[in-house]
Amino acid sequence: MTPSPLHSQPASRRAVVDLGSNSVRLVIYEGALRNPLQIFNEKAVLRLAKGMTSTGRLSEEALAQAETVLHRYAAIARAMGATPCDVLATSAVRDAVNGAEFVRTMAERLPELRITILSGAQEAELSAEGVLCGIPGADGILADLGGGSLELIRLEAGRVGAATTLPVGVIRLAERAGQDIAKARALMIEALASVPYAAEAAGKDLYLSGGAFRALARIHIAQTGYPLNIVHHYTINREEARDLAGVLSEGGRRLIERMPGVPRRRIEDLPYAAVILRRLLRATGAARVVFSANGLREGWFARSLPPEIRAQDPLLAASRDLVRGMLRDPGLPPALMAWTAPLFPGESPAQSRLREAACWLSDIGVHEHPEYRAEQAFMRVLRQAGMSLDHHARAFLALTTAIRYEAPAEAPFLAPARALLEMQAARRGETLGAALRLAYTLSAGTPHLLAGTTLALPPGRLVLGLEAANGVFAGEAVLRRLERLALMLGREAEAVLR
Repeated sequence: MTPSPLHSQPASRRAVVDLGSNSVRLVIYEGALRNPLQIFNEKAVLRLAKGMTSTGRLSEEALAQAETVLHRYAAIARAMGATPCDVLATSAVRDAVNGAEFVRTMAERLPELRITILSGAQEAELSAEGVLCGIPGADGILADLGGGSLELIRLEAGRVGAATTLPVGVIRLAERAGQDIAKARALMIEALASVPYAAEAAGKDLYLSGGAFRALARIHIAQTGYPLNIVHHYTINREEARDLAGVLSEGGRRLIERMPGVPRRRIEDLPYAAVILRRLLRATGAARVVFSANGLREGWFARSLPPEIRAQDPLLAASRDLVRGMLRDPGLPPALMAWTAPLFPGESPAQSRLREAACWLSDIGVHEHPEYRAEQAFMRVLRQAGMSLDHHARAFLALTTAIRYEAPAEAPFLAPARALLEMQAARRGETLGAALRLAYTLSAGTPHLLAGTTLALPPGRLVLGLEAANGVFAGEAVLRRLERLALMLGREAEAVLR
């Protein structure tokens, strides 16, 4: 018996197709990592749900297009060694009169595809697990918007609570409303009245997933000149979200077409996505909106991981995975964590995790050209694919890494990180970067040599202890970097030979 795709076993490569109401997408993942690593991603916009409100059926044209695309996706998965390939069919196929028949036909013609028609509950659960895979402590309401349905899930400090599937995806809502925005609002009010737990997000976060919602984030990023063009973890306050939704729902098509960052294929969906967002803000009372690039597919991936991998700290796992195979000595990052600890007394658990992640990333530029090492390392960390890094973490770690490679404090390429960080956080990152630079100068990137040195903070001083018998000494470069670190801490530098 073929195992369910919802409980598939880990493999070196895994492929999944999200057969949605608006689009169909193939994603292939490499390895069994805590943070999914995509090596292939292709989407086709088929709008399977179009016309279903009146006919109840998937159109013959849509079915023919879907079959062509699935043939291609099966061939890609086969060529990339990622078979069998799981196909997760959502609202359109689930609700269509001829949806089950289409799945049976595809299963006969393409036996390497394992096709599952997800129930509304399964779709909601997978979407929630996907978001929690990248935002583990999410607390509030998750809204996953597709073409045919809207899944609402209560997230309680990283746990999945009540879930509801509503027939108000962007395509279905537009058709049910007869392309009338005012009627769409009324339909949303009626639909959300059936979700009593929505108000439990008051003062918390509203997490948005799905292509139409991500398009809203891209528009806001472009409009505001935000310094990081990454939708995942992009966060705006309630008023900003309300204003954006108001413009898109009321401005008309001509205004939307002139707005920066508008995806052309989403133009007709945007007013309805905006209506849905505005009604969600009112129903939930959420204080912030957090956009997620994760959803159904990442939830499927997370379920395939062994428990010990799923239990890993996602931030630290992302940092370790990014430097896998690059480190001169894998034993150095833990040693750096202990060595830098005296510089940061009283740090919070969140600050400690960021410091540990910075220690793992501190040798990421070892193979870069020396003239560009700082900038290359900065960009690699800031723009990494690690999905568990919010924008503050990206900026902090990138700035710390650049300073570790002696980037000038005023270097123009540091501007995105400085714009994203408050002054105190930036100062902490600069201090940690300077400390890591000193550590590498002393140790040549080895824990053995680092073990012959210590840092201490007696009143008014920064003291570097050196064990001469261990092969370390206070040369000109060491003293210069020690002085720089002491200056950042507002202390006098001192090197002591033991």
